[in-house]
Amino acid sequence: MTVMRNMDEALPAVPAASLPEAAKDYDTVRRTLKVITETWRDQPALETLAAEAGLDPIQLQRVFSRWAGITPKQFIQAITLDHARALLRESATVLDTSYEVGLSGPARLHDLFVTHEAMTPGVYRARGEGVEIRYGFHPSPFGLALVMATEHGLAGLAFADPGEERAALEDMTGRWPRAAYVEDTAFTAPMAQRIFAPSQWSAEQPLRVVLIGTDFEIRVWETLLRIPLGRATTYRDIAERLGKPTASRAVGRAVGRNPISFVVPCHRVLGSTGKLCGYHWGLTRKRAILGWEAGLAGPVLESL
Repeated sequence: MTVMRNMDEALPAVPAASLPEAAKDYDTVRRTLKVITETWRDQPALETLAAEAGLDPIQLQRVFSRWAGITPKQFIQAITLDHARALLRESATVLDTSYEVGLSGPARLHDLFVTHEAMTPGVYRARGEGVEIRYGFHPSPFGLALVMATEHGLAGLAFADPGEERAALEDMTGRWPRAAYVEDTAFTAPMAQRIFAPSQWSAEQPLRVVLIGTDFEIRVWETLLRIPLGRATTYRDIAERLGKPTASRAVGRAVGRNPISFVVPCHRVLGSTGKLCGYHWGLTRKRAILGWEAGLAGPVLESL
């Protein structure tokens, strides 16, 4: 995803925020995104966005740029329908190329490097029986993150707005109701830091992920892992890649059941017209993630 940067939009360098700072910033950004979501076609002015966030324009510009790496105006440009359509024009090439060269190196555009394995079908059919899953809530750039892991690696990642922590936990534990759950933030904290700090994304030390689902769901999730940072694809393209061109709806259901948000990038799947449809953790958060990635993708693409 390329991001237009105009000279009159230039800002002084903004230091990267820590995870707690990013979480605080996201609370401000979330209010701003509400206005952007409702009015992006009108290209709302910075002053309008700042008034909604309860900040003066300069303050909002700095908070938003610290959080996303781009200005609010650049963010609006990054999520417009025209831009989404431009992403989709090369979506087939994205999947074809990634399958040809594998999951490492330029195919991932230096994205969050992941090595993954799937639990046996028996574990899924037994609804997680015999599996211990440790979990903890941690600040992230997109609100509070629920991180869940087994001895094999990351098994779940969900998001929660304030007051929704219990619902998020019930949603995730309901996927594998017979597993044993242990709250262990000390165990999950390093994983959370690793996931949301691009400086720690490394092919030499990939993040271990364990996928727990049906055979078809796992095939869909493995395909999601091949969508690079700053790129997008459609449900139909994934169905065709899996050899099931009429299974777009089934692909959509599998994408919606992805238990490892952000890391397995279901947010990079769009409708055939470029519409930002469907996201288990809310369309506002989907827009937030895509915009945040736009701030990363520009420098990454320029470096390749």
